[in-house]
Order: sequence, then structure tokens, then C-alpha cells
Amino acid sequence: MRLYNTLTRRKEEFHPIDEKEVKMYSCGPTVYNYFHIGNARPFIIFDTLRRYLEYKGYNVKFVQNFTDIDDKMIKRANEEGITVKELADKFINEYFVDARRLGIKEATIHPRATENIDAIIEMIKKLEEKGFAYNVDGDVYFSAKRFEEYGKLSHQSLEDLELGSRIDVNERKKDPMDFALWKAQKPGEPAWDSPWGKGRPGWHIECSAMANRYLGETIDVHSGGQDLVFPHHDNEIARVKLQTASLLHGIGFTMVS
Repeated sequence: MRLYNTLTRRKEEFHPIDEKEVKMYSCGPTVYNYFHIGNARPFIIFDTLRRYLEYKGYNVKFVQNFTDIDDKMIKRANEEGITVKELADKFINEYFVDARRLGIKEATIHPRATENIDAIIEMIKKLEEKGFAYNVDGDVYFSAKRFEEYGKLSHQSLEDLELGSRIDVNERKKDPMDFALWKAQKPGEPAWDSPWGKGRPGWHIECSAMANRYLGETIDVHSGGQDLVFPHHDNEIARVKLQTASLLHGIGFTMVS
């Protein structure tokens, strides 16, 4: 079987690390609303790949997360006068209703970001200790220019990347391309204790921590929609490369849809 490798921009023969098992991570939905047809397309594609691998005799450990804390969720919860957790519970339940109607199997594990705060904090601490993250009054940012290979998945240099394209433009950052790993609590926001004060994780750190916790340092397939190649998956590559001795085996197999 051949899969498209975003890193090399070629279809390549797929060879799992373990001849009997495939470890697969897929970026799941941010549960502030019902998922739409554009979301459904990659869910179905990656479910089809998972089913085919199982058909071929592999034991597939498939992890698909729920992002249950971010700016959109806080805004929607405030508008509805409910807690962020109540909003997440509602739309996670609705995800499964719609997924079942589409014939999508449940993942082996569906972790929530809020269930993995400790793992996220530990990952940020290691990046800070290595000099790749810095704290500004409780906000912790990843220093993109410290990582020479930043942009390798999307095949863009830092100079070529456009400001404002899913990038948080913030004067508090040392460089516009730096991205938030941890966000200090604002009034009325949910927050967790951390070495930097009360706050919550940035979007890009969540998947790195969950993939590492549930699948280990090396996985076979990391999948996601085309719109996630930059900056989300580029950011994941930067963190994983700095966290471990080797790059995720399958991060290049970020299949686009």
C-alpha cells in the first residue's frame, strides 16, 4: 500500500514499524459546534485507512483527540451561559451521534486535552529547560527561529510564511512566528495550575502531548486535514524533534484531504 507523504510530497510504500501493529494518530475536532461536511471528509478517509489496515491483519491502535479547551470554546460557552466542560460534553456526544450515522468507528482512544494537562505541562517544561520556550508573565511561547528545520513539512521558510495566517500576532512575543504553548488565565476563563501560574494549554501543544502519552515516542501514521499542515503539524514536528532523539516515524504521513 502506498500513502502520500506530506514531508517528501510523494506517494511511498507504507511499512509499519511493527509488522503486526500500526500506531495511528489523527487530529480530531474542536468541540464548540457540530462537525460539518468538511470535517466529516477526513474523519471518513482516516477511518477507511484504519479499517483497511485492520482488514490486512494489523492490530491498529487509533487515537483521535477532542480539543475541549480553546478560545472558540470559551467564547461559545460564555454566549450560551454554560461552562466550557458542559459545552464540550454536549458536542462530544453529538460527534458520536453523527459519526455513527456516517458509519465511522470509534477510535481506540478518544482523549480530551483537558484530561492531559499534566502531560502538556511536562512537555512545555522540557522545551523551556532546553531553551526553546520562554515565559512572558505567565504566557509561554515556542521560539520558532531556535528550530532550524521549522517549516519543513509545509516546505516554507520562516521568511516566506505570511503573518496572520492562523498565526497569533502578539506584541508580547519575541518574534511574530513564535506560538503559544501555555496561555495565562484571563478573567472568567477555566485554568489549571502550572509552573507559570494558572492558565491553559495552547492548541498546538495538545496533540504532541497526547500522541506521546497514548502511542509513545514513535508512531506510524499522523493524519489530519490539509489545513493543518501549517502551522499545526509543522509545530508538532518542531516540538517532537526537540523532545526526543528522533522524529515521529509517521509524521511525514500526514495525509491531506
